[in-house]
Amino acid sequence: MTLDHHVPAGSTGHDCLTVDITPADAGWGFSGLRVAVLAPGASVTLETGDSELLVLPLVGSCSVEVDGRTYELLGRTGVLEQITDYLYVPRSMSLTVNSQQGGRFAFPSAVAEKDLPVRHLGREQAVTGIRGAGDCSRQVTNYALNNGVETSHLLVTEVITPGGNWSSYPAHKHEENTDDERELEEIYYFEIATSPSGEPGFGLHRTYGSTPDKPINLCLEVHDGDVVLVPHGYHGPCVAAPGYDMYYLNVMAGPQTDLVWLAPDDPSHHWIRQSWEGQLPDPRLPMAY
Repeated sequence: MTLDHHVPAGSTGHDCLTVDITPADAGWGFSGLRVAVLAPGASVTLETGDSELLVLPLVGSCSVEVDGRTYELLGRTGVLEQITDYLYVPRSMSLTVNSQQGGRFAFPSAVAEKDLPVRHLGREQAVTGIRGAGDCSRQVTNYALNNGVETSHLLVTEVITPGGNWSSYPAHKHEENTDDERELEEIYYFEIATSPSGEPGFGLHRTYGSTPDKPINLCLEVHDGDVVLVPHGYHGPCVAAPGYDMYYLNVMAGPQTDLVWLAPDDPSHHWIRQSWEGQLPDPRLPMAY
């Protein structure tokens, strides 16, 4: 059964996996995501099958055994605090991830067409910067997108949106292959800060159809651990409720192998970019170093 576009936290989980979404689960051809939560000293073994993936620490450090070698990932203290090192693993591999202190680890993946070497990539390989201005400011970090990391189909980036700000805005789409657009399925995985007293935070996510023959109309309240699947249509904004900083991991893949991200704005809202001229970025950014 194909999953709904909104996948609530834990609804695909089992064992130590809190998220387990294959391309078949999503009803498309390429993009997938798993997230594991490991207790101190615990491990998880995964098969890549026909997909390539990244081992991307969300919180904590780990060692990864794959293809006869062990790689030590320093990881990070949290997604709102640091950028991380990470590991690229090609298709047809078995990997075991162990965390002595425990942690949470994402495995963004894409069906692959070629075999590439396992690579440990330092945090300096990630390209980070601030997009937008004012209340549309957000920090974007590319792990496998425009940063020299070769993959077969996989594109991976993450976004930090301070509480009260808008990101993925203006809304944009990537549903067909043209001179200014690429067809890319996209997964959004959210982590959202709690209140000072520990109450859960929330945000909003919007996806809507670009043409009458591609109907989709979502305006969702999203919570920590939720996933949103974007098969087509304009998507954005993602809005962080005031007081609740928002993180999301984007996993993208499609039939093309040029690893280019091209996503035209909704023409109705493209003008917003001009309004940023002369505005300063949100002083809370960057949050992760």
